[in-house]
Amino acid sequence: MTGTVYKSTGSWYTVKTALGATYQCRIKGKFRLKDIKSTNPIAVGDVVDFELETKNDEVTGVIESIHDRENYIVRKSVNLSKQTHIIAANIDQLFLLITIDNPPTFTSFIDRFLVTAQAYDVKTILLFNKIDAYFGDTLDEVKYLAHVYRKIGYECIGISAKTGKNIDKVKALMKDKVSMFAGHSGVGKSTLVNAIEPSLDLKTKEISNQHMQGQHTTTFAEMFDLSFGAKIIDTPGIKGFGVVDMDKEEVGDYFPEFFALKQDCKFNNCIHIDEPKCAVKEALDNDEIAYSRYKSYVQIIEGDDEHYRTDNWDTE
Repeated sequence: MTGTVYKSTGSWYTVKTALGATYQCRIKGKFRLKDIKSTNPIAVGDVVDFELETKNDEVTGVIESIHDRENYIVRKSVNLSKQTHIIAANIDQLFLLITIDNPPTFTSFIDRFLVTAQAYDVKTILLFNKIDAYFGDTLDEVKYLAHVYRKIGYECIGISAKTGKNIDKVKALMKDKVSMFAGHSGVGKSTLVNAIEPSLDLKTKEISNQHMQGQHTTTFAEMFDLSFGAKIIDTPGIKGFGVVDMDKEEVGDYFPEFFALKQDCKFNNCIHIDEPKCAVKEALDNDEIAYSRYKSYVQIIEGDDEHYRTDNWDTE
């Protein structure tokens, strides 16, 4: 039998067939993917082949194999430095939720996510949530960030999961697609999913006043079928995002505005740090490239891992 993984809790996987039947499945023996050192060999969104078995009148499945992935989102595992954690697979688009404060989303986090999505060929749309709560300088910051990312080519939408602003726009983009929702804890993922599909009634929690951070409400990634012909993968809140498996020479290729200038650099293997006649650094000096983007780039190149080591993704 063949089905799609809708939920993973570490040892058991909820698998749904094309006919809509759902089975609890486990992995057969030492199941490993080729060339991927992952803490989770199977992720939500994977298409798998499985066989049914009956024990004590209970029917469960045994996953025999996994189909080739079209794409996936991966990051460094928190506890095991050389291992990776695949968040989800076979995604049509990723919605990255951003809040300016309560909790703050830093550009280094946004850029790391975008670099990984670009590298694994996942289209990303930026959703600036809680737009109803921003005024003055905070609203200006939203507008500035949206300008920075629109200029690069990313679609940016200001939304309010609370008031419903632009939720219809998000729903229209989701129709007939598999969409992954991601962001820090507390940015309003579950509230947004509930606004899009109230019948799901996902749990939400208030922001912790003590730390001004969101509390984890989703502990495992999970896919849901929605009433208007869309699928959504809701993911646990992420505090940091470690980029994996990238050579220094290729990181710049996943910054679209850097890649566009690459041909104008004096050296074809320029990594835009110390080389003379670098088109990227010239563009930076002329304010044609956002300093925040270049700073994120340098952090990735230099392997600055402190931005995700404080992470505590619940499933690891």
